[in-house]
Amino acid sequence: MKKDADLHPDYHQIKVVMTDGTEFITYSTYGKEGDSLALDIDPTTHPAWTGGEARLSDRGGRLSKFNKRFEGLFKK
Repeated sequence: MKKDADLHPDYHQIKVVMTDGTEFITYSTYGKEGDSLALDIDPTTHPAWTGGEARLSDRGGRLSKFNKRFEGLFKK
């Protein structure tokens, strides 16, 4: 059986830099102790968290079939 040190990755503190420049310290297996992780997408910029405009690209597929089938059901 392997020793515990061989089974688990190195878990240490890193600095995470958000897209707006704010920073926080967290524990991670990323990099080495004291490394910095700069995010390209974070909760302050991504439409999934900010409620940004979502576009559905459906060219005659499932969404179109659903809308056609239930066309007048939900309209008042």
